[in-house]
Amino acid sequence: MSIHSAPTRPHPAQNSPGPKPTSRHKTYFFSDAHLGLGSRAEDRQKEQRIIQFLDYVKRDAEQLFIIGDLFDYWFEYKTVVPKGYFRLFAKIAELTDRGIHVTYVVGNHDFWIKEYFHDELGIDIQRDPIEREIHGRKFFIHHGDGLLKSDRGYRLLKRILRNRLCIILFSLVHPDLTGQIARWSSRKSRQYASARRYEGSDMVDFAAKKLRDGYDYVVMGHNHAAQFRHIGRGFYVNLGDWIFENSFAVFDGRRLELRRWKPSR
Repeated sequence: MSIHSAPTRPHPAQNSPGPKPTSRHKTYFFSDAHLGLGSRAEDRQKEQRIIQFLDYVKRDAEQLFIIGDLFDYWFEYKTVVPKGYFRLFAKIAELTDRGIHVTYVVGNHDFWIKEYFHDELGIDIQRDPIEREIHGRKFFIHHGDGLLKSDRGYRLLKRILRNRLCIILFSLVHPDLTGQIARWSSRKSRQYASARRYEGSDMVDFAAKKLRDGYDYVVMGHNHAAQFRHIGRGFYVNLGDWIFENSFAVFDGRRLELRRWKPSR
């Protein structure tokens, strides 16, 4: 098992002296696994890669941020959740039982997360972008969806999907049928993947503004294109995905790095 670090440029404050870190002092970030997207075999391999990564994380993590779209589709009924992923859920529960704080920032494929992740797995669910101060550094954390300046249609759709009445009406449909509808919608959305190039540019512009506002780091996902960019006095990090890149970020209290996970065989 090995981890490869992507090239980074140090922040002037990142290497400054500070208190000696404890054994659990690191913060990890990853996003966009889209479990449920591929075949059953591909999905199981992806789940296993993430479990191996979480086994690595639990050794020295203080907290973990999942920045949206862990699943390609997630819809909770009152007593029913999508089938599968017992091994992954057990691993996440192991992390929270160890006192590692796990935060899930909701992405565009999981608007319909309700209480299951919180009540059963101990995950802190955040439905909107968040600000966090971590070891004296200011982070702005956003899945990254809805930042394409020209995409008014998506922003309207987002309001509809989060509307309580729409969720209630959708929940009246049988789970097997809602799953088929969601998978169809997911396939259709990928037909417009070329728009991601422009969305990525708008995401960088958004990050630059946040960094000018005084944040040290802006961390996002969504665009499925890992990058680490020095902008002004801070850094923009896109986490890439766990479909092809297996990329993640780690902050040790002084330095943030973008890395790629190489799973063991």
